[in-house]
Amino acid sequence: MTNKPMPEHEEDWEKMLTPEQYRVLREKGTEAPFTGEYVHEKADGTYACAACGNPLFDSTSKFDSGTGWPSFDKALPGAVETHRDSDHGMERTEITCARCGSHLGHVFDDGPKETTGKRYCINSVCLDLEQK
Repeated sequence: MTNKPMPEHEEDWEKMLTPEQYRVLREKGTEAPFTGEYVHEKADGTYACAACGNPLFDSTSKFDSGTGWPSFDKALPGAVETHRDSDHGMERTEITCARCGSHLGHVFDDGPKETTGKRYCINSVCLDLEQK
């Protein structure tokens, strides 16, 4: 995985990303469930931030949560940051890229109990997959 250059200004992010990537990554949007490229992906590899290239998740941590978004039971060490999110009248934990601060999705405590118990619910549009 190669880190991409980091734009200095928000308008540079807007030029670099597709409109949907910008809406989700930089404006904290959400893609519609079951529409993302990686919902049913089973290939081996590393998922990286689509904005900056920071490696985020190994494919071995991906599981089918049935929610309509790619789900992982753990992130790579130091890859993501968590933030309290009380938008839309809900209490959630937002996940952002530790390198560029872009919104990726949310983490919940309803993941596989035999592993971490976590479900990192991530928008496909926020990810790039480098296959092994």
